[in-house]
Amino acid sequence: MSARWDFSPWLFGSEAGPDDVARQAERHAELRARADHALGESVYIAESANVDTDALALGAHTTVAAGAYLTGDLRFGEHCTVNAYTVVRGRVAAGDGVRIGAHTSILGFNHTMSDPDLPVHRQPLETQGIDIGDDVWIGSHVVVLDGVTVGDQAVLAAGAVVTKDVPAGAIVGGNPAKLIRWRVPPRAGTASPLGARLAAYADRARDQAGDVLARAWDAARGLFADAPGDAPTVRAQCDAVEVADVLLGSAPPQTPRDEVVARLRGWQDPATGLVGALDAGGVPRQPAGFDDPDAAYHVLSVGYALDLLGSGFAAPLRMVTETTPERLTALLDGLPWRGGAWHAGHFADAIGTALHWSRRRGDAIPAGVEEAFFGWLLRRVSPWTGMWGEPGDADGVLQIVNGFYRASRGSFAQFSVPLPYPDRVVDTVLRHAEDERFFSAGALNACNVLDVAHPLWLARRSGYRSGEIAVVAERLLDHALGAWNDGAGHGFRVGWPARTARDATPGLQGTEMWLSIVWLLADLLGASGELGYTPRGVHRPVRAG
Repeated sequence: MSARWDFSPWLFGSEAGPDDVARQAERHAELRARADHALGESVYIAESANVDTDALALGAHTTVAAGAYLTGDLRFGEHCTVNAYTVVRGRVAAGDGVRIGAHTSILGFNHTMSDPDLPVHRQPLETQGIDIGDDVWIGSHVVVLDGVTVGDQAVLAAGAVVTKDVPAGAIVGGNPAKLIRWRVPPRAGTASPLGARLAAYADRARDQAGDVLARAWDAARGLFADAPGDAPTVRAQCDAVEVADVLLGSAPPQTPRDEVVARLRGWQDPATGLVGALDAGGVPRQPAGFDDPDAAYHVLSVGYALDLLGSGFAAPLRMVTETTPERLTALLDGLPWRGGAWHAGHFADAIGTALHWSRRRGDAIPAGVEEAFFGWLLRRVSPWTGMWGEPGDADGVLQIVNGFYRASRGSFAQFSVPLPYPDRVVDTVLRHAEDERFFSAGALNACNVLDVAHPLWLARRSGYRSGEIAVVAERLLDHALGAWNDGAGHGFRVGWPARTARDATPGLQGTEMWLSIVWLLADLLGASGELGYTPRGVHRPVRAG
């Protein structure tokens, strides 16, 4: 019959008699006699614990309770507890002060399933191992799977199924385990690894900004292209202005500032106020109208490039100065919010930005137009998602999240107006960020990551689900910081296996967007000050001046 200290090992030192102490010493001697087995001072191992290990290290004052099952290569620090009926197998390394509740399974190995014609029991095992930091509390009935790292001072709540790494200081729970809150919130600053990494990234980008711009300069045409071999575009001229502003604090060195201003202002069509796409000769085409996607985006890109250069549009933006509340409402009603929310948000962004530039120019905006714009957005926003439009069947909530970024950027963000349902925005965006079709390491692109980072940043003030937001931000920031290409900047896509893929090629668009994304993600972690820059263009994080 087991002694009660088999289930309460802390009682052994005060209640065990000489015979019990002698039996425990014999158990220690038997284990120490095995190769690669070491036990520290005052270790206790219950007689009913099954210890069938290939290698074992138990630090001083560590205990193993009744019914525990230990196999493989196990290393525990000091003052750890393996409570009753816990299973620890495979390769597992734990630090000091790790407390493991009863009936928990920590499995540092797995079956392979690569051959569908071979039964699982005949296929080889694989081991990545599990690493657990110091001062970690693992509740009862927890399952930790192979390949997981658990950071210092983390807590795994009872019943959690842990399939992914757990950050230091995090409290996780559920199946699969997700962040609940922080036991110890992340600390950022110049002394932190994150702060040092951000500072190094920004220094590298600033040092190489001249090379990035020179690489995209088409000297024969006197214009910027997105990347070498591409045709010049309006957006490339504007992206060059933004990259130079954020990294150099000046206009691009290839052309005097006044010439850039004159060119951008001269490209505006005075009849509509829009800027069309460039033809093969580098001359802007006549914009097809407001429903021209290029012309709609140029309201943003040209307007902000001119703003950074200390100038502005030469002619009124007649899409808002010559409309009525009724016509504007009808236009918004006609956008494809069902199934095409990104496309609809694209034009809503242009409307809001046209209102902004018209204010700045001092142009007369017809009575009720601004009220109609914001009123439509407030009336049509979903109280369940915090967004506009409806999710599609094929791509989850991708369309509404991307459409929300565009529509909210040109309205609530640009004019510093509070969001109507910020907590629902967070819920929807965090749900989207779990979709591995768009957020696995090989599928990230600047559009999708920006359209997650900015809404989370915009809705952050309430503190709602802040711990989960920090985990997403940290994960995405890690990919972004590692994606800079020396002398060339960022590609639009990060981690794409085919490095020859066009959207993985470094260029001005990817560089401008990822610089802004890095700032937003760093700011969500309280560390943006380490970058030494704040974007001031299209993807600026603060109200437009």
